Amino acid sequence: MSMNATVVHQTAQQIYANVDFSTLSWIEQQWAAWYLWIDNPIIATGLMSFLLHEIVYFGRSIPWIIIDAIPYFQKWKLQPNKIPTPQEQWECTKQVLFSHFTIELPAIWLFHPMAESFGMATHQVPFPSWKTMLPQIAFFFIFEDMFHYFAHQALHTGALYKHIHKIHHKYSAPFGLAAEYAHPAEVFILGTGTIAGPLLYCYFTHNLHIFTVYIWITLRLFQAIDAHSGYDFPWSLQHIIPFWSGAEHHDFHHMAFTNNYSTSFRWCDRIFGTDDKYREYRARINASKAAMKNKSKAEQEAAERQLIAEIEAEGLRAEAIAEGSAPKTVKVQ
Repeated sequence: MSMNATVVHQTAQQIYANVDFSTLSWIEQQWAAWYLWIDNPIIATGLMSFLLHEIVYFGRSIPWIIIDAIPYFQKWKLQPNKIPTPQEQWECTKQVLFSHFTIELPAIWLFHPMAESFGMATHQVPFPSWKTMLPQIAFFFIFEDMFHYFAHQALHTGALYKHIHKIHHKYSAPFGLAAEYAHPAEVFILGTGTIAGPLLYCYFTHNLHIFTVYIWITLRLFQAIDAHSGYDFPWSLQHIIPFWSGAEHHDFHHMAFTNNYSTSFRWCDRIFGTDDKYREYRARINASKAAMKNKSKAEQEAAERQLIAEIEAEGLRAEAIAEGSAPKTVKVQ
């Protein structure tokens, strides 16, 4: 090849020249129309990827902001005495946007060229079948959950906690918008688990469409935001799928600082014994409810607040130990 040769990328009109649009579904037609409108596949994919992330993240967070503003829903609030203020939500939003534009935008924009070099499809239509996509998405969930478990646990040690992960633990009672409230380094570290699964799968199989990745990212964002919502409804997914973590599982992690390091599932915490304090807490909650069933609602709520306060005090001691600012007087898992 001549040193003066240039690489010419196909236009959208060229890549769809032999496609019969009448055979495509509505969403596949809209997909192709996006690429035809932008007329540059690289820009079209990068822009769509980032817009998807922002629209899903803030779109899913807004309902939780509304729920927090309606007193009726506080009966399902895991820590009902801690409702985020508008100021807290605005401070959280600023940090989230900073991380989105400084860390996630470059990572999102660079993901698809790397994945395409491994064989990932982007502009191509039609999409894969659900029979193809569902096992891939299941693999991404399992891979991310395991990666997150070990990386998250590492972030609770020494300098990694003190200088990085501590920001995310600012809120002992999390709310949906705070799912990605974190140090940019943490966003990069834990975000690796989300994109490494698709990259590895594509590298070894050469059989992945970015549309499948978009479904995965959407579900992952829903999971993360809902886990930080601070609400446990009777219809929440963990009451339907017993091994799903959900808000009730992750809320304890923020309240007590320790235990429950996984994201989507409860398996790793159960296998490695990092849910012992959580299970003890649930047993105490159930025992307290049984003992107080004939008491007034105010007395029941006071007993629950007292128990939460005790757990938070233990969490503060555990946090001090992780930072190295307190004597190691309790065992932290």
